[in-house]
Amino acid sequence: MTAAQELSAPAPEPVLREDRVDYTPTARAVSLSRHRAARMVLQWGHPGMAGDAALVVSELATNALLHGAIRGRLFRAHLTLTEFVLRVAVSDPRGERLPCLRRPDNDDCYGRGLLIVAQLADRWGVEPRTVGKSVFAELSVRSSRR
Repeated sequence: MTAAQELSAPAPEPVLREDRVDYTPTARAVSLSRHRAARMVLQWGHPGMAGDAALVVSELATNALLHGAIRGRLFRAHLTLTEFVLRVAVSDPRGERLPCLRRPDNDDCYGRGLLIVAQLADRWGVEPRTVGKSVFAELSVRSSRR
């Protein structure tokens, strides 16, 4: 990147609120992360986003549990709020197992989590970590105060 490109790159939005919790990879942790996400978003003054945030963290945490868990290692739910974006990220230790959007058959019991996330989020993706990966979804804040 040149000096001119560095100067023209937009500065990241300042984080107004943040919550980060590590969970043991169990089914109970999915429920705990879902309830905590809803509670935090409500406390942060965005009741219209609480349900979507809870559903997104639940789907990402379920994927971390099913596809990213390693015995003895935790997964992390991380919420950040800026003026314009609520970012929900779930990190797990399995960086080699990347999520992919797929279309399940009508009779499949699983495989719809990322479809739900993609429908709710304005943007979603995967970021590598030193150990593992972080799957994130970003929801626009612009019209969430209801």
